[in-house]
Amino acid sequence: MKAVGRIAYWLVAVALLAAILISLDYTPVQALLVSLLFCPCALALEFFMPKARKPMEKIYLSLAVLASIVLMLLVLHYCVWYELTSDGFVGDRKDIPPMLINPAFLGLILTALSIGDYYWAKWLSKRFKAQDRTVTFFSDRQKTTVSVADIAYIESNDTEVRLVMLNGESYRNKTGISQWENLLGDGFLRIHRSYLVNTAAARQVSPDTVAVGDVHLPVSRKYKDAVQSAFTE
Repeated sequence: MKAVGRIAYWLVAVALLAAILISLDYTPVQALLVSLLFCPCALALEFFMPKARKPMEKIYLSLAVLASIVLMLLVLHYCVWYELTSDGFVGDRKDIPPMLINPAFLGLILTALSIGDYYWAKWLSKRFKAQDRTVTFFSDRQKTTVSVADIAYIESNDTEVRLVMLNGESYRNKTGISQWENLLGDGFLRIHRSYLVNTAAARQVSPDTVAVGDVHLPVSRKYKDAVQSAFTE
């Protein structure tokens, strides 16, 4: 799902950029081709900029990316155009507009694309962080694998722990609830010494209670602040 979301972002970004370029008298096909050139440069900027630790390294990287996009634009306009326009595929050949070799404009477009993709990817990661994960354990001496996203909550009863799924099924196992807490990580919240809940499937109904579906689970005093913070973000 995260990959689909990333692809959707770039499709929308290319379409919006193409719409801007059409206002510069490009045909739709020309605008699309030019817009596609920005994608690899923006991704390179997004990928390599965090690795550049010194200010001069960031400056050199920015200049290299700007030089790359200008070079690709020049090649597209003055080399590729000659081949494509002979068949009438992209319309009449067009000189590169001054705006498209303006470093400020290019930097603005590349920065907007890379920052937008960074935060979109971050949101997708948070939104779907458990969706593709699975966990394997032994229940009643049988090896069992379930999707982490399908776990509703985990209940500990002394020596036995019960894994309760969103569909109502449950699995008994001997793994301690603290071990489950470490194993499942983000997305699961300890609300009581005996309960660990999937925050995506839970809601706080009172300072002392969290509901998962139709089941109301108690919140202990020790975890009350953490629960309040998690459900008010």
